[in-house]
Amino acid sequence: MYGADISNTHPDSRWQNEPGSTKANRFRVGAVADVVGRTALVTGGTRGIGAAIAKALRDADYAVAATYHGNDEAAEGFEAATGIPVFKWDVADDEACAAGVAQIAATLGPVEILVNNAGITRDAMLHKLSSEQWRDVIETDLTACFNMCRAVIPGMRKVGYGRIVNVSSINGQKGQLGQTNYAAAKAGLLGFTKALALESAAKGITVNAIASGYIATDMVAAVSRKILDGIVAQIPVDRLGRPDEVARAVLFLASDEAGFITGSPLTVNGGQYMT
Repeated sequence: MYGADISNTHPDSRWQNEPGSTKANRFRVGAVADVVGRTALVTGGTRGIGAAIAKALRDADYAVAATYHGNDEAAEGFEAATGIPVFKWDVADDEACAAGVAQIAATLGPVEILVNNAGITRDAMLHKLSSEQWRDVIETDLTACFNMCRAVIPGMRKVGYGRIVNVSSINGQKGQLGQTNYAAAKAGLLGFTKALALESAAKGITVNAIASGYIATDMVAAVSRKILDGIVAQIPVDRLGRPDEVARAVLFLASDEAGFITGSPLTVNGGQYMT
């Protein structure tokens, strides 16, 4: 269904230089955002925070694609319920990422907004953490961001426009017992975000991160009630966050209105950790 040949065409007329500009691909200050038809890709976009982000982008009139790697039935149900096309591949596989991005470009258009949301946990104290648990988390939560950005950045640089949002975590900022793998991956995302932002700013591409706190998702629901009560007690607003609250933050960073924000981690954690 989503297997057409990739097209290299792009409506370049949308990215014309500002009259008199000496630098390519400048945008007019105050220009109205033309999101209709812009293609947004959300990895891990069929459940939890990713699903909320995908639906928020769809509701804002982006052409949205969501990736998954796991439950086919659940993903097909998400597509049927939302109308958002889903694509299956392992984001830890660089060749699969390149092929998947090409497939989406052929189906919906070149990817102009990328949200790197896919992530897993394999928690254990370091002295009990296996090499496999380490690699699984690093590859899915960090290497996948490299794979996906590497697949879309040439096209973004060519047209002089792009929005990349990497979903990190409060635990990448402050650390967490039993999560050396996850904390390392999520902290790595923050450094990656800043470096790629520096590389891309002159090309009209912004790269930012969301450092989310504890959000009411299936992943958090798996935590024991006693531990969860202790977590909520540390959150000044006295509750878990909602997926739609993270989605609205992503939606802003994906917009033209956020064009002067790049290399920044936006914390969405109810005040639990302030930087």
